[in-house]
Amino acid sequence: MQSIDKKHQLAINGGPKAVDKEFPWPIFDAQDVDAVTAIVQSGKWGNPDCGDEVARFENDFAAYCGSKYAISCVNGSVSLRLALIACGIKPGDEVIVPPYTFITTASSVIECNCVPVFADIDPDSYNISPAAIEAAITTRTKAIIAVHFGGLACDMDAIQDIAKRYGLRVIEDAAHAHGASYKGKKLGSIGDIGSFSLQSSKNLTAGEGGIVVTDDEKLYAMMRSLRNVGRIEGGQWYDHYNPGCNYRITQMQAALLSQQLTRLEAQTQKRNDNGLYLNQLLKDINGVTPLERGAAITMHCYHIYIFKYDSDAFGGLPKNDFAAILAAEGVPCFKGYPHPLYQQPLFQNKNFMCYAIPDHVDYSNVHCSVAEQACETDAVWILQHAMLGEKEDMEAFANAILKIQEAVV
Repeated sequence: MQSIDKKHQLAINGGPKAVDKEFPWPIFDAQDVDAVTAIVQSGKWGNPDCGDEVARFENDFAAYCGSKYAISCVNGSVSLRLALIACGIKPGDEVIVPPYTFITTASSVIECNCVPVFADIDPDSYNISPAAIEAAITTRTKAIIAVHFGGLACDMDAIQDIAKRYGLRVIEDAAHAHGASYKGKKLGSIGDIGSFSLQSSKNLTAGEGGIVVTDDEKLYAMMRSLRNVGRIEGGQWYDHYNPGCNYRITQMQAALLSQQLTRLEAQTQKRNDNGLYLNQLLKDINGVTPLERGAAITMHCYHIYIFKYDSDAFGGLPKNDFAAILAAEGVPCFKGYPHPLYQQPLFQNKNFMCYAIPDHVDYSNVHCSVAEQACETDAVWILQHAMLGEKEDMEAFANAILKIQEAVV
């Protein structure tokens, strides 16, 4: 009878929430409004034909990352495409990617008429495994996209070593990793190019947008041209040298991003501190294991706080049901991806519409066991805006998990 009573106390069954608080995102104030208003009132909205807000944001973001150059663009999908084309990959080339990431990490490769090759993730970090990368390399491999998933840095020393030995380009997909660092270096500044999303859920946002950073002047010049309809610096307006498009952002977006950037370091520090505290709270709960962050992780921005869930410690409750119950308790959480990327219809049906994907490419027999287990049974996400809460909120998240465990066991 006691177990039944406790089940009735769960919020999903009508009981009180364990977390009775909202976690707003995005965060803004009058200065953000004033910055955008000033651009609207100036009448100088476009880029690059008028105004200098875009260049100011690009320079400030490059400096923040510790990179020489930055190029903004319309979104994080396009930023990956710019990076791939600038790195010189050709139709039919292979690019190694993780299967546990958002679709555009791999679909941007398809859009470049190249072949995504999936390398499994590490079971302790959920980032791409260096050993799996090396095992996937062929004579056609030209680049690695290292996704810092959830804001947790990949093993960049190992990845850079592999790339150097095989002559490969490294693109950091840092869409989740604004402000995070590896051995004191900001993520995105370590490989050849770092690619960031500025979409509405991201830790730095203007609703939509993307940006790439690099130290390589040639890569910078090419991405700048591709972003601006193939024009080159110093060229005439109607001279086009490369197959680019208009991927430019507006002055209003840039003004808003500049304001948001002033908050990023403090917000990242708070997410990092809360993540460390939540790790301590959850490690003592049977059936819940936070992902590992090694000594090289000097800052984790927790775009997603991920823990591994063991249903055996929760009376056999399936992960998806657990995540739904936890969300009902007021914890901003999600069950994560339903399956790895190679199981998406795009890859299973080979709906590529590209002429350079060889006929022998077949994703029906691809199996990355760690990624599949993460999707099917293990991974639960807490979302980034929740990580801007207070210490007592982290305690409430842990108590919500304990509440569920006590009710179902």
